Amino acid sequence: MIKARVLFSGGKDSSLTALLLKKLNYDVELITVNFGILDSYRYAQETSKILNLPHKVEFLDREIIEKSVEIILKDGYPSNGIQYLHKSVIEILSDKYKIICDGTRRDDRVPRLSYSEIQSLEMRKNLEYLTPLMGFGHKTINSLVEKYFIISQGESTLMLKSDYETEIRELIKIKDKKPEDYFPKHNQSRVVGIKYKI
Repeated sequence: MIKARVLFSGGKDSSLTALLLKKLNYDVELITVNFGILDSYRYAQETSKILNLPHKVEFLDREIIEKSVEIILKDGYPSNGIQYLHKSVIEILSDKYKIICDGTRRDDRVPRLSYSEIQSLEMRKNLEYLTPLMGFGHKTINSLVEKYFIISQGESTLMLKSDYETEIRELIKIKDKKPEDYFPKHNQSRVVGIKYKI
């Protein structure tokens, strides 16, 4: 079986990505990135147990997220900072893994690699970068999630999750700034149960 590492937050998109790859007979390992600001990776660990898939935490240099937050504070909004962080994470992990996957969807703007960035990454690093949800819109994603998962959903600041945003918000607070001044209100989700065994 071919081993595929899925960047994993414990949310519906990365969980659905893992499920689809498992269905395609990949040997799936879930990877959660952490920068040492919070132990937020534990929420992804809980979800990985629910999905019954192996999980690993990759602890990366805090300097990367510090730079991301600098960009966010300078811009006054999160897009460029999160995009910088995501690209940096993939560049680092691509030195270690040969198949990297994430839950980027068709409607996502950030974080998202362009077609030419993916081509460049695959050629430079001799790897495969998979985004199985790229052809799916919101309706399809929601329909599949409803079929396979039980989710907890709510306003981003209240959700217990393992994504980039959680540690970014905390680092903004450490710098005596208010995250809500930089992040628009939005909902996020976390998989807390499964309706269909993987």
